[in-house]
Amino acid sequence: MFFTGRNGQVRILKEKNKLHRLLRTAAAAFLLVTLLTGCGAAQEEQPEKKADPAEDQISIGMCFDSFVIERWIRDRDVFLSAAESLGASVNVQSANGSAEEQIEQIRYLMEKDVDVLVVIPVDCDALSEVLQEAKKQGIRVMSYDRLAANADVDLYISFDNEEVGRLMGGALRDAIPDGGKLFMIGGPLTDDNVVMVERGFHEVLDRTDLEVVYLSRCENWNAIDGYDYVKEALKENRDVAGIMCGNDDIATQAFRALSEERLAGKVMLTGQDGDLSACQRVVAGTQLVTVFKSIDEEARRAAECAVHLAKGEPLEGADQTMNDGTYDVPYLELTPIAVTRDNIDEVIIEGGFHARDEIYQNR
Repeated sequence: MFFTGRNGQVRILKEKNKLHRLLRTAAAAFLLVTLLTGCGAAQEEQPEKKADPAEDQISIGMCFDSFVIERWIRDRDVFLSAAESLGASVNVQSANGSAEEQIEQIRYLMEKDVDVLVVIPVDCDALSEVLQEAKKQGIRVMSYDRLAANADVDLYISFDNEEVGRLMGGALRDAIPDGGKLFMIGGPLTDDNVVMVERGFHEVLDRTDLEVVYLSRCENWNAIDGYDYVKEALKENRDVAGIMCGNDDIATQAFRALSEERLAGKVMLTGQDGDLSACQRVVAGTQLVTVFKSIDEEARRAAECAVHLAKGEPLEGADQTMNDGTYDVPYLELTPIAVTRDNIDEVIIEGGFHARDEIYQNR
Protein backbone atom coordinates (compact mmCIF):
# COMPACT_ATOMS: atom_id res chain seq x y z
CA MET A 1 0.00 0.00 0.00
CA PHE A 2 1.29 3.46 -0.86
CA PHE A 3 0.68 6.68 1.04
CA THR A 4 1.16 10.28 -0.03
CA GLY A 5 1.58 13.42 1.97
CA ARG A 6 3.04 14.07 5.40
CA ASN A 7 0.56 11.91 7.26
CA GLY A 8 1.39 9.01 5.01
CA GLN A 9 5.13 9.36 5.67
CA VAL A 10 4.55 9.43 9.41
CA ARG A 11 2.47 6.26 9.23
CA ILE A 12 5.22 4.49 7.26
CA LEU A 13 7.83 5.47 9.90
CA LYS A 14 5.59 4.20 12.70
CA GLU A 15 5.12 0.90 10.94
CA LYS A 16 8.91 0.58 10.46
CA ASN A 17 9.59 1.38 14.13
CA LYS A 18 6.99 -1.19 15.20
CA LEU A 19 8.63 -3.78 12.97
CA HIS A 20 12.09 -3.01 14.43
CA ARG A 21 10.76 -3.39 17.97
CA LEU A 22 9.25 -6.76 17.12
CA LEU A 23 12.52 -7.93 15.56
CA ARG A 24 14.54 -6.78 18.61
CA THR A 25 12.15 -8.53 20.98
CA ALA A 26 12.34 -11.75 18.97
CA ALA A 27 16.13 -11.59 18.84
CA ALA A 28 16.36 -11.02 22.59
CA ALA A 29 14.00 -13.92 23.27
CA PHE A 30 16.07 -16.17 21.00
CA LEU A 31 19.30 -15.14 22.71
CA LEU A 32 17.80 -15.82 26.16
CA VAL A 33 16.62 -19.28 25.14
CA THR A 34 20.04 -20.04 23.69
CA LEU A 35 21.83 -18.96 26.85
CA LEU A 36 19.49 -20.94 29.09
CA THR A 37 19.85 -24.02 26.93
CA GLY A 38 23.64 -23.64 26.91
CA CYS A 39 23.80 -23.35 30.69
CA GLY A 40 21.66 -26.43 31.07
CA ALA A 41 23.95 -28.36 28.76
CA ALA A 42 27.02 -27.17 30.62
CA GLN A 43 25.50 -28.29 33.90
CA GLU A 44 24.66 -31.68 32.45
CA GLU A 45 28.22 -32.13 31.16
CA GLN A 46 29.87 -31.41 34.55
CA PRO A 47 31.39 -34.65 35.95
CA GLU A 48 30.21 -35.93 39.30
CA LYS A 49 32.47 -35.03 42.23
CA LYS A 50 34.64 -38.03 43.10
CA ALA A 51 35.40 -39.06 46.67
CA ASP A 52 38.85 -38.15 47.95
CA PRO A 53 40.92 -41.41 48.02
CA ALA A 54 42.86 -40.08 51.00
CA GLU A 55 39.69 -40.25 53.09
CA ASP A 56 39.67 -44.05 52.72
CA GLN A 57 43.44 -44.52 53.07
CA ILE A 58 44.61 -46.63 56.00
CA SER A 59 46.64 -44.55 58.46
CA ILE A 60 49.40 -46.20 60.52
CA GLY A 61 51.32 -44.59 63.38
CA MET A 62 54.76 -46.14 63.96
CA CYS A 63 56.60 -45.23 67.16
CA PHE A 64 60.26 -46.25 67.47
CA ASP A 65 62.41 -46.49 70.59
CA SER A 66 65.17 -44.53 68.81
CA PHE A 67 67.42 -44.79 65.77
CA VAL A 68 70.61 -45.27 67.79
CA ILE A 69 70.69 -48.96 66.88
CA GLU A 70 71.57 -49.45 63.21
CA ARG A 71 68.85 -51.99 62.51
CA TRP A 72 65.91 -49.68 63.34
CA ILE A 73 66.65 -47.49 60.33
CA ARG A 74 66.30 -50.50 58.07
CA ASP A 75 63.11 -51.62 59.86
CA ARG A 76 61.63 -48.17 59.23
CA ASP A 77 62.53 -48.07 55.55
CA VAL A 78 61.28 -51.57 54.75
CA PHE A 79 58.06 -51.06 56.73
CA LEU A 80 57.35 -47.74 54.99
CA SER A 81 57.93 -49.21 51.55
CA ALA A 82 55.76 -52.26 52.22
CA ALA A 83 52.92 -50.26 53.81
CA GLU A 84 52.84 -47.67 51.03
CA SER A 85 52.77 -50.42 48.40
CA LEU A 86 49.61 -51.67 50.12
CA GLY A 87 48.02 -48.21 49.95
CA ALA A 88 48.60 -47.16 53.57
CA SER A 89 50.22 -44.00 54.90
CA VAL A 90 52.68 -44.10 57.83
CA ASN A 91 53.43 -41.43 60.42
CA VAL A 92 56.83 -42.26 61.96
CA GLN A 93 57.88 -41.04 65.41
CA SER A 94 61.10 -41.65 67.38
CA ALA A 95 61.15 -41.36 71.18
CA ASN A 96 64.95 -40.95 71.43
CA GLY A 97 65.12 -43.53 74.21
CA SER A 98 62.59 -41.75 76.46
CA ALA A 99 59.52 -43.63 77.69
CA GLU A 100 57.83 -40.34 78.62
CA GLU A 101 58.38 -38.95 75.13
CA GLN A 102 57.08 -42.16 73.59
CA ILE A 103 53.85 -41.90 75.61
CA GLU A 104 53.39 -38.31 74.38
CA GLN A 105 53.97 -39.42 70.79
CA ILE A 106 51.42 -42.22 71.13
CA ARG A 107 48.86 -39.70 72.42
CA TYR A 108 49.70 -37.44 69.47
CA LEU A 109 49.06 -40.33 67.06
CA MET A 110 45.79 -41.07 68.86
CA GLU A 111 44.71 -37.46 68.26
CA LYS A 112 45.55 -37.97 64.59
CA ASP A 113 43.03 -40.85 64.71
CA VAL A 114 45.33 -43.41 63.11
CA ASP A 115 43.81 -46.81 62.33
CA VAL A 116 46.74 -48.81 63.69
CA LEU A 117 49.57 -48.14 66.15
CA VAL A 118 52.85 -50.03 65.68
CA VAL A 119 55.08 -49.56 68.73
CA ILE A 120 58.67 -50.57 69.55
CA PRO A 121 58.58 -49.91 73.32
CA VAL A 122 61.36 -47.96 75.00
CA ASP A 123 60.23 -49.47 78.31
CA CYS A 124 58.03 -52.55 77.98
CA ASP A 125 56.36 -51.87 81.36
CA ALA A 126 55.60 -48.18 80.81
CA LEU A 127 53.09 -48.25 77.96
CA SER A 128 50.27 -50.39 79.38
CA GLU A 129 47.88 -47.55 80.19
CA VAL A 130 48.30 -45.48 77.04
CA LEU A 131 48.04 -48.49 74.72
CA GLN A 132 44.87 -49.66 76.42
CA GLU A 133 43.50 -46.13 75.97
CA ALA A 134 44.28 -46.39 72.26
CA LYS A 135 42.39 -49.67 72.04
CA LYS A 136 39.34 -48.14 73.76
CA GLN A 137 39.44 -45.41 71.11
CA GLY A 138 39.11 -48.12 68.46
CA ILE A 139 42.75 -48.10 67.33
CA ARG A 140 44.35 -51.48 66.69
CA VAL A 141 47.75 -51.95 68.38
CA MET A 142 50.79 -53.97 67.32
CA SER A 143 53.83 -54.53 69.54
CA TYR A 144 56.79 -54.71 67.16
CA ASP A 145 59.86 -56.79 68.10
CA ARG A 146 59.40 -56.04 71.84
CA LEU A 147 56.29 -56.99 73.80
CA ALA A 148 54.54 -54.19 75.69
CA ALA A 149 53.56 -55.54 79.11
CA ASN A 150 49.96 -55.78 80.36
CA ALA A 151 48.64 -53.95 77.29
CA ASP A 152 46.53 -56.63 75.58
CA VAL A 153 47.86 -55.67 72.13
CA ASP A 154 46.19 -57.04 69.00
CA LEU A 155 49.45 -58.56 67.73
CA TYR A 156 53.01 -59.15 68.87
CA ILE A 157 55.51 -59.85 66.09
CA SER A 158 59.10 -60.79 66.90
CA PHE A 159 61.76 -63.45 66.66
CA ASP A 160 62.18 -66.33 69.08
CA ASN A 161 64.36 -64.39 71.50
CA GLU A 162 65.15 -67.33 73.75
CA GLU A 163 66.48 -69.09 70.66
CA VAL A 164 68.69 -66.05 70.00
CA GLY A 165 70.29 -66.64 73.42
CA ARG A 166 70.58 -70.37 72.83
CA LEU A 167 72.37 -69.76 69.54
CA MET A 168 74.89 -67.45 71.23
CA GLY A 169 75.47 -69.93 74.05
CA GLY A 170 75.78 -72.84 71.65
CA ALA A 171 78.38 -71.01 69.55
CA LEU A 172 80.52 -70.31 72.64
CA ARG A 173 80.07 -73.86 73.92
CA ASP A 174 81.31 -75.31 70.62
CA ALA A 175 84.21 -72.84 70.30
CA ILE A 176 85.39 -73.26 73.92
CA PRO A 177 84.74 -76.95 74.66
CA ASP A 178 87.05 -77.09 77.67
CA GLY A 179 85.28 -74.26 79.47
CA GLY A 180 86.56 -70.86 80.54
CA LYS A 181 85.59 -67.41 81.79
CA LEU A 182 82.97 -65.26 80.08
CA PHE A 183 81.89 -61.63 80.23
CA MET A 184 78.26 -60.63 79.60
CA ILE A 185 77.60 -57.08 78.36
CA GLY A 186 73.82 -57.01 78.05
CA GLY A 187 71.10 -54.58 77.14
CA PRO A 188 68.65 -52.89 79.54
CA LEU A 189 66.15 -54.97 81.47
CA THR A 190 63.43 -52.49 80.42
CA ASP A 191 63.59 -54.37 77.09
CA ASP A 192 61.82 -57.69 77.69
CA ASN A 193 63.76 -59.25 74.81
CA VAL A 194 66.92 -58.94 76.91
CA VAL A 195 65.37 -61.09 79.60
CA MET A 196 64.36 -63.75 77.07
CA VAL A 197 67.73 -63.77 75.29
CA GLU A 198 69.61 -64.19 78.55
CA ARG A 199 67.23 -66.93 79.66
CA GLY A 200 68.03 -68.89 76.51
CA PHE A 201 71.75 -68.17 76.88
CA HIS A 202 71.87 -69.55 80.45
CA GLU A 203 69.82 -72.56 79.40
CA VAL A 204 72.79 -73.66 77.28
CA LEU A 205 75.51 -72.39 79.63
CA ASP A 206 74.15 -74.30 82.60
CA ARG A 207 75.11 -77.53 80.84
CA THR A 208 78.74 -76.49 80.23
CA ASP A 209 81.88 -75.62 82.18
CA LEU A 210 81.73 -72.01 81.00
CA GLU A 211 81.49 -69.44 83.81
CA VAL A 212 80.21 -65.85 83.68
CA VAL A 213 82.62 -63.82 85.84
CA TYR A 214 81.48 -60.31 84.87
CA LEU A 215 78.07 -58.83 84.02
CA SER A 216 77.17 -55.25 83.07
CA ARG A 217 74.35 -53.58 81.13
CA CYS A 218 74.24 -50.80 78.57
CA GLU A 219 71.25 -48.77 79.73
CA ASN A 220 69.10 -47.34 76.92
CA TRP A 221 71.23 -49.50 74.61
CA ASN A 222 74.06 -46.98 74.93
CA ALA A 223 76.60 -49.26 73.27
CA ILE A 224 79.66 -47.08 73.89
CA ASP A 225 79.48 -48.05 77.56
CA GLY A 226 80.44 -51.55 76.46
CA TYR A 227 83.98 -50.34 75.74
CA ASP A 228 84.44 -49.17 79.33
CA TYR A 229 82.90 -52.34 80.76
CA VAL A 230 85.26 -54.62 78.85
CA LYS A 231 88.25 -52.52 79.86
CA GLU A 232 87.14 -52.70 83.47
CA ALA A 233 86.53 -56.47 83.36
CA LEU A 234 89.93 -57.18 81.76
CA LYS A 235 91.72 -55.67 84.76
CA GLU A 236 90.55 -58.60 86.88
CA ASN A 237 90.17 -61.33 84.23
CA ARG A 238 92.79 -61.08 81.53
CA ASP A 239 92.28 -64.74 80.69
CA VAL A 240 88.68 -64.28 79.49
CA ALA A 241 87.67 -66.82 76.82
CA GLY A 242 84.54 -65.17 75.40
CA ILE A 243 82.18 -62.18 75.60
CA MET A 244 78.44 -62.39 75.11
CA CYS A 245 77.20 -59.00 73.86
CA GLY A 246 73.55 -57.92 73.83
CA ASN A 247 73.78 -56.81 70.19
CA ASP A 248 76.30 -56.05 67.46
CA ASP A 249 76.61 -52.38 68.47
CA ILE A 250 77.90 -53.48 71.87
CA ALA A 251 80.10 -56.08 70.18
CA THR A 252 81.70 -53.26 68.17
CA GLN A 253 82.72 -51.51 71.38
CA ALA A 254 83.93 -54.75 72.96
CA PHE A 255 86.04 -55.34 69.85
CA ARG A 256 87.61 -51.89 70.23
CA ALA A 257 88.63 -52.68 73.80
CA LEU A 258 89.96 -56.14 72.86
CA SER A 259 91.95 -54.66 69.95
CA GLU A 260 93.69 -52.18 72.24
CA GLU A 261 94.63 -55.07 74.54
CA ARG A 262 95.83 -57.21 71.60
CA LEU A 263 93.13 -59.77 72.32
CA ALA A 264 90.93 -59.36 69.21
CA GLY A 265 90.45 -62.75 67.57
CA LYS A 266 91.66 -64.56 70.69
CA VAL A 267 88.53 -63.85 72.75
CA MET A 268 85.33 -65.28 71.24
CA LEU A 269 82.82 -62.47 70.62
CA THR A 270 79.06 -62.86 70.01
CA GLY A 271 76.31 -60.42 69.07
CA GLN A 272 73.04 -60.19 67.19
CA ASP A 273 71.37 -58.22 64.36
CA GLY A 274 73.71 -58.89 61.43
CA ASP A 275 75.16 -55.36 61.41
CA LEU A 276 77.64 -54.75 58.57
CA SER A 277 80.57 -54.20 60.96
CA ALA A 278 79.75 -57.48 62.72
CA CYS A 279 79.62 -59.36 59.42
CA GLN A 280 83.01 -57.90 58.52
CA ARG A 281 84.40 -59.15 61.84
CA VAL A 282 82.89 -62.59 61.29
CA VAL A 283 84.73 -63.06 57.98
CA ALA A 284 87.90 -61.59 59.54
CA GLY A 285 87.75 -64.04 62.45
CA THR A 286 87.36 -61.41 65.17
CA GLN A 287 83.69 -62.15 65.93
CA LEU A 288 82.51 -65.70 66.38
CA VAL A 289 78.83 -65.25 65.51
CA THR A 290 76.11 -62.69 64.86
CA VAL A 291 72.61 -64.01 65.33
CA PHE A 292 70.75 -62.80 62.28
CA LYS A 293 67.11 -61.82 62.42
CA SER A 294 65.73 -60.99 58.98
CA ILE A 295 64.69 -57.39 59.52
CA ASP A 296 63.29 -57.23 56.00
CA GLU A 297 60.97 -60.16 56.69
CA GLU A 298 59.86 -58.81 60.06
CA ALA A 299 59.14 -55.30 58.76
CA ARG A 300 57.35 -56.54 55.64
CA ARG A 301 55.19 -59.01 57.57
CA ALA A 302 54.40 -56.31 60.15
CA ALA A 303 53.25 -53.89 57.45
CA GLU A 304 50.99 -56.55 55.94
CA CYS A 305 49.55 -57.36 59.37
CA ALA A 306 48.94 -53.68 60.12
CA VAL A 307 46.83 -53.37 56.97
CA HIS A 308 44.94 -56.58 57.84
CA LEU A 309 44.29 -55.26 61.36
CA ALA A 310 42.90 -52.02 59.98
CA LYS A 311 40.56 -53.95 57.68
CA GLY A 312 39.54 -56.43 60.37
CA GLU A 313 40.99 -59.32 58.38
CA PRO A 314 42.61 -62.53 59.76
CA LEU A 315 46.35 -62.47 60.51
CA GLU A 316 48.15 -65.23 58.66
CA GLY A 317 50.84 -66.94 60.72
CA ALA A 318 49.79 -65.52 64.10
CA ASP A 319 48.92 -68.98 65.37
CA GLN A 320 50.59 -68.72 68.80
CA THR A 321 50.08 -66.58 71.87
CA MET A 322 52.52 -64.83 74.19
CA ASN A 323 51.62 -63.81 77.74
CA ASP A 324 52.31 -60.11 78.36
CA GLY A 325 52.00 -60.49 82.14
CA THR A 326 48.23 -60.23 82.17
CA TYR A 327 46.90 -61.21 78.75
CA ASP A 328 47.65 -63.91 76.18
CA VAL A 329 48.12 -61.92 72.97
CA PRO A 330 48.37 -63.18 69.37
CA TYR A 331 52.02 -63.85 68.50
CA LEU A 332 53.67 -64.12 65.10
CA GLU A 333 57.03 -65.78 65.72
CA LEU A 334 59.98 -65.57 63.31
CA THR A 335 63.13 -67.72 63.34
CA PRO A 336 66.67 -66.36 63.98
CA ILE A 337 69.80 -67.84 62.36
CA ALA A 338 73.35 -68.06 63.77
CA VAL A 339 75.66 -66.55 61.13
CA THR A 340 79.29 -67.69 61.08
CA ARG A 341 82.08 -67.75 58.51
CA ASP A 342 80.60 -71.02 57.22
CA ASN A 343 77.19 -69.69 56.18
CA ILE A 344 77.56 -65.92 55.90
CA ASP A 345 77.63 -65.97 52.10
CA GLU A 346 74.44 -67.99 51.90
CA VAL A 347 72.45 -66.21 54.60
CA ILE A 348 73.62 -62.59 54.40
CA ILE A 349 74.95 -62.08 50.88
CA GLU A 350 72.69 -64.36 48.85
CA GLY A 351 69.80 -63.22 51.06
CA GLY A 352 70.47 -59.63 49.92
CA PHE A 353 71.03 -58.18 53.39
CA HIS A 354 74.56 -56.91 52.74
CA ALA A 355 76.64 -56.89 49.54
CA ARG A 356 79.69 -59.12 49.14
CA ASP A 357 82.08 -56.24 48.42
CA GLU A 358 80.94 -54.50 51.63
CA ILE A 359 81.49 -57.53 53.82
CA TYR A 360 84.79 -58.55 52.26
CA GLN A 361 86.15 -55.04 51.65
CA ASN A 362 89.08 -55.55 54.04
CA ARG A 363 90.09 -58.96 52.68
